[in-house]
Amino acid sequence: MDQVLLDVTVPLVPGSVPLYPGDTELDVGLHQSRASGDPANVSRIVCSAHCGTHVDAPAHFLECAGGIETVAPDALIGPALVVDATRVAGHIDAAAVAGMNLPPGTDRVLFRTSNSRLWDRPRFTEDFVAMTPDAAQAVVDLGVRLVGIDYLSIAPYDDPAPTHEVLLRAGVVIVETLDLRAAEPGAYQLICLPLLVPGADGAPARALLARSDTRGLGEG
Repeated sequence: MDQVLLDVTVPLVPGSVPLYPGDTELDVGLHQSRASGDPANVSRIVCSAHCGTHVDAPAHFLECAGGIETVAPDALIGPALVVDATRVAGHIDAAAVAGMNLPPGTDRVLFRTSNSRLWDRPRFTEDFVAMTPDAAQAVVDLGVRLVGIDYLSIAPYDDPAPTHEVLLRAGVVIVETLDLRAAEPGAYQLICLPLLVPGADGAPARALLARSDTRGLGEG
């Protein structure tokens, strides 16, 4: 049985990846060039720790909390459920989470929302779907270890702290800026590893979803 590997990472392309207001402008270019006589091509990358697909560390919103090195790698690798939240009107609240009927023992939840259409816009949009604090508490109560969403923040733009605080205090890992347009709802294996930058309040990551390809089973 073949395995389908889906890259749900948002590429770091200056001018194409939206930036959260106040974040460092993304700058990618050659620092050294063989064409200029240098022995090798060496690129320079300047960006916020929360640019593109990234993982939030507890220190992002909690005082005296740990940096990205304290996020357990085993929380970032394992079974994950992509949930269809495209019909949620407004933000995802506790009632919406209850209506999703997450199976008992679900460790990782990735919310595929109407935010997917926003990836066609290079500029940041304030009106995106996020999780309310009571929704955050609902997934905490369900024992979820990781949540992800398909835009720049898990929390509403006009009040980002409460949702982050609920999740991070409970030890829930937050993955933001996922591109889930090609991810059909269902069960996957998630692989999402952030850069190891000790003390950083977040770090860019590569995120992949894997699932078995069952096409053709039973044929012949």
